[in-house]
Amino acid sequence: MLKHIALSISLLFGASQLQAAGEGKGLDQGLVNPGFHEKPVWFKNSFLDLQEDLQEAADEGKRLVLYFHQDGCPYCAKLLNENFSLKAIVDKTKQAFQLIAINIWGDREVTGLRGESTTEKAFAASMKVMYTPTLLFLNEQGQRVLRINGYYAPHRFLAALDYVADGEERRLSFRDYLAHRQPVASSGRLHRQADYLQPPMDLRRTGQGSAKPLLVLMEMKQCPPCDELHQEILPQPALREALEGFDVALVDIWSGEELITPNGERMKATDWAERLGIQYAPSMLFFDSGGSEVFRSEAYLRTFHTHAVMDYVLSGSYREQPNFQRFVQARADELRARGEAVDLMK
Repeated sequence: MLKHIALSISLLFGASQLQAAGEGKGLDQGLVNPGFHEKPVWFKNSFLDLQEDLQEAADEGKRLVLYFHQDGCPYCAKLLNENFSLKAIVDKTKQAFQLIAINIWGDREVTGLRGESTTEKAFAASMKVMYTPTLLFLNEQGQRVLRINGYYAPHRFLAALDYVADGEERRLSFRDYLAHRQPVASSGRLHRQADYLQPPMDLRRTGQGSAKPLLVLMEMKQCPPCDELHQEILPQPALREALEGFDVALVDIWSGEELITPNGERMKATDWAERLGIQYAPSMLFFDSGGSEVFRSEAYLRTFHTHAVMDYVLSGSYREQPNFQRFVQARADELRARGEAVDLMK
């Protein structure tokens, strides 16, 4: 059974000791990253009646954005301190949206989009928020038109704002919209290694003689974060060792080359990426030995969280612990107990 736990991981994962209602309380001493992050003053001061908030946004000709966060989240800090310090992003956001912050561990009362009474943490769980920051962009009827799982660099984040503000979801997918935006400087090549599965790729697990889980890297040639992943992160010894536990395939999301998907369908790589809803590169998709997708990350990640994602699948922890945040917390605590330094943005 497909677990669509989408992570574009950035974003993203919090520190190891979180407060259930941690808004403003910070983190215990000894953590590398800060705890509470001040929100911009122009975020909406909401009573968390989301139906009312949706109507107020519509009355102003704006769309509602739900920003899910947690204390100690370095990628939340990156979004707030970097993206929301740029005039183009701030102006576009204030002009077209109302942003409401929701703490994924918080206990404040929430009236949901269907009028249900709940809490911040229960509402976040019902929205399947596995990473922070997660941003849900809603249309005037409260329907989701775009979801950002994790941190997006400023140029991509601004593209997301433009996409929703201009109602482009009525015309094309965000993936296709991005393809028309000017790419930023990158190596312009795929980083397919000799020990990866090679084209023509048969990604079926059954009958292939491999008991390893499958890791599919969804990438493209014009992709600075892909360059960073392969040039800085994956070459590290601990990551190389983790990769040995997987069969690895690198799929070009814009390629017309044919492949056989894990469930046995033959199709073009770009068609498969579209069916899977891939809108960020690199995305990491994990499939079990039976060919079922069990986890994915689809946002900007540094070393600590890239390794954590792999461990989550390799250890089988996704079967017993469906909340990836809890796994990350326990993993960080275990590393610290062994005397190892934990830097969430390393």
